[in-house]
Amino acid sequence: MYIVGLTGGIGSGKSAAARILEQQGILAVDADQVAREVVEPGEPALTRIAEHFGADVIQADGRLDRARLRQIVFADEQGRHWLEALLHPLIRQRIEERLGNASSLYALLVSPLLLETDQRRLVDHVVVIDVPEETQIERTVSRDHNSREQVERIIAAQMDRQSRLAKADSIIDNSGTPEALTEAMLKLHQRLLGLAPKRRDR
Repeated sequence: MYIVGLTGGIGSGKSAAARILEQQGILAVDADQVAREVVEPGEPALTRIAEHFGADVIQADGRLDRARLRQIVFADEQGRHWLEALLHPLIRQRIEERLGNASSLYALLVSPLLLETDQRRLVDHVVVIDVPEETQIERTVSRDHNSREQVERIIAAQMDRQSRLAKADSIIDNSGTPEALTEAMLKLHQRLLGLAPKRRDR
């Protein structure tokens, strides 16, 4: 199976780009969705997170208070590293299982941390959805109602823009209109359809 990794900084439009490929019949595995699943009530990871960070990261309904945890870990580098060491192996295992069951001509792994983690080893081709940093901040503040300062901390914790672009096999500029993104993604889709059989023939 030819695996395409799709990444980009927060607010770059990864989900919108992925939806366009899904509409072409491509299976997409969203690492963020998997990350939410591994901390659902009843999952062992949720218990360990509560033990480490305290009961106030658990909401009244028993679910993880993701906003509270985000505030904690982006102000506490050691806490963030502990959380990543706990969750990344669990997330990777589930991602591998889902990609292994794909039946589309290629499969898509959508992940904001594709290049910062060993998820990079899972993919054959890296697509970076790129926008200027100021656009990231504006979109994320508007979408998530976070403060500008918090969004800037999240961006600072991610791989910097130039390093991300340097690791890309394909770059999609998403600073324009939704129509421009659709056009760019459909062109990319055709290119990937050409690359996928070559991998299968090896």
